[in-house]
Amino acid sequence: MTIYWMLLLAWGAGLMALLGGVIAHVEGSANTTGKREFVHGITAFGGGILMAAVAFALVPEGMKELNEWQLALMFAAGGVSFAIVDAFLAKHGGNIAQFMAMLLDFLPEAISLGALFAASPNTAILLAVFIAAQNLPEGFNAYRELRFAQLKAKTALIGLLGVSLFGPLAALLGYFWLRDAPEITATIMSFAAGGILYLVFQDIAPQARMRRHWTPSLGAVLGFIVGMLSKQLLG
Repeated sequence: MTIYWMLLLAWGAGLMALLGGVIAHVEGSANTTGKREFVHGITAFGGGILMAAVAFALVPEGMKELNEWQLALMFAAGGVSFAIVDAFLAKHGGNIAQFMAMLLDFLPEAISLGALFAASPNTAILLAVFIAAQNLPEGFNAYRELRFAQLKAKTALIGLLGVSLFGPLAALLGYFWLRDAPEITATIMSFAAGGILYLVFQDIAPQARMRRHWTPSLGAVLGFIVGMLSKQLLG
């Protein structure tokens, strides 16, 4: 039964991204100042949560299991790799930074969820709630980004559904193969952290800013607080 609960939680956490996409679809285009402020605020909120994931979930795991040079190398490799991918996409007329950041965030955390379930199911449940809270605004932002990149609404939502299915697979990987290999898990998480940090500063944070409006950027502060409190609850 433990494995079934783990798979259900991992999938449920991933489905929150789809729910965020559905909300963005229903919300429609940001055609008023108030709606634009809301959308910019959600973008900032998602960026704040991603920064919290880097600071409180991904990097600490790398610092615990890797030496200084391994940590620096993998972090840099993540940043450089996604800079190359981002440049390639920009050259070919596309930009899916939010979607890439969501994947980078979700997959290593789902792996950690599976590895943690083997040792402490109660803590794993709390981690699943944290992942779900992250995925909702990230799914909202990713959907809007995919639509801006000229993808049809149905295709964008199917893409977010596909992301959710990676959750159980990643959790199974962590549960069966990586629970006794913390260095490999830490390597993956450090690589993801570098990629997320690049994407936040290169693509996500600039989208959150709105000229002559100051409240949307407070979303980043709120998002970071959510991540910080989640870390405290996880111990």
